[in-house]
Amino acid sequence: MRPLPDMQALFLYGLRENCRAMDLETKAKLLSVGTVQLSGPYAAGQMSTAGPGAGGQSVFFKSGERMVRLSVAANSPLRLEKHPDGALIFWGERLLAKGELAEPLLHCPQQAYITVSERCIYDCKFCAVPKLQGGVKSRQTVCRMVEDAQSTGQLCAISLTSGVETSPQKEAARVAEIVRDLRRFGVPIGVSVSPFPGVNEILKRAGADEVKYNLESADRDLFPRVCPGISFQEIMDALQEAVGIFGQNRVFSNIIVGLGESDRALHHSIDELTEMGVLPVLRAVYPHPLRVGEVEMVRPSEQRLLELACYLKKALVKNDLDGAQALTGCYRCTGCDLVPGRDL
Repeated sequence: MRPLPDMQALFLYGLRENCRAMDLETKAKLLSVGTVQLSGPYAAGQMSTAGPGAGGQSVFFKSGERMVRLSVAANSPLRLEKHPDGALIFWGERLLAKGELAEPLLHCPQQAYITVSERCIYDCKFCAVPKLQGGVKSRQTVCRMVEDAQSTGQLCAISLTSGVETSPQKEAARVAEIVRDLRRFGVPIGVSVSPFPGVNEILKRAGADEVKYNLESADRDLFPRVCPGISFQEIMDALQEAVGIFGQNRVFSNIIVGLGESDRALHHSIDELTEMGVLPVLRAVYPHPLRVGEVEMVRPSEQRLLELACYLKKALVKNDLDGAQALTGCYRCTGCDLVPGRDL
C-alpha cells in the first residue's frame, strides 16, 4: 500500500499555487506592519543592516514586480517561511504573499547603499543614529566596498548617505571627495547629506547625479520638536536650489509619516515640494526601541499609506515628475515605500 501524502505539504502546495504576486494593497499591508519574524535559518547575505531600523536586521522580499523591506522582529505578526520554490509571508495562518528573498548588494539590491558617517551631532527624535554613535568610513573603505560590489556584476547605482560627525560643511566636503573617487565606477551616484548654503554646487562639481535633503516632518509646527537645532527653511531653500542645478527627477526628500502630523499637513508638503520639482519619499515611521517615548511615533495604517501614495502620484503627474526616472536611492529601490512610477 502506498503511503498517504503529507497533508500539511499538500495544504501548503495549494496555498502557494493559489497565491498571486504581491499587489499594491498587500504591499501597503506589509509596510503598515514593517516587521517580520523569520521561520528557519537565513544566510548572512540575505540580511541588510541599513535603513530605518538602524542597528537591526531586515530582509527584502520580492513578489512579482514589487519589493518590500521588512525589519526582523521576533514579536511581529508577520511570519516569513522559506520553501524550496521561494518564500511565503503569513499573517497567522493566512498566506499574504508568495515570492522570494532579494539579496542585498550593499544593504539594498543592485545598489551600493553606504552610510559614510554613522554618527550625528543632531538629535532628531525618531533617529537611532545619535544614540548608536557608530563609526566613520574612510574614503578608502568606501572605495573598497564599491569595488567588491562591482565585482559581483550587479552594481547599477551608488547611494551615499551620512550623518553629521562635526558639521554639515565638513560632512559635505568629505562626501564630495568620496564622490570624486567613485566616478570611475561609471554608475549613477546619489547623495543624501544635511544641507547648508552652497552644498549643491559642492556636490555637483564633485560629480553627484542626484541629491536628497530630508525634510523629515511635514508639519512646520512639529518640526522644531522632532528635529531640534535644524532649520526647516534651510532644507527647503536647498531643495529648491537643487532642482535648478541637478534637473528634473533628480532631487528628493524624505517625509516621515506617523510623527503626529495631519494628512492636511502632508498634502500641503507634498504640493509644495512637487511644485518646486522635488520628489517626496513618504516613509512610514520606524519606532526604534532607542527612541521610545521621545516623540509620537505611530506606524501608519494600510489605508493611510495607500491614500497618501495616490495623492503623491497625482501631485507628481500634475507637475510633470516621474519617479520611474530616478537613478539612485529610494525611488529606485522601492523596498521601504509605495513608490509612484514603480508600485503605482
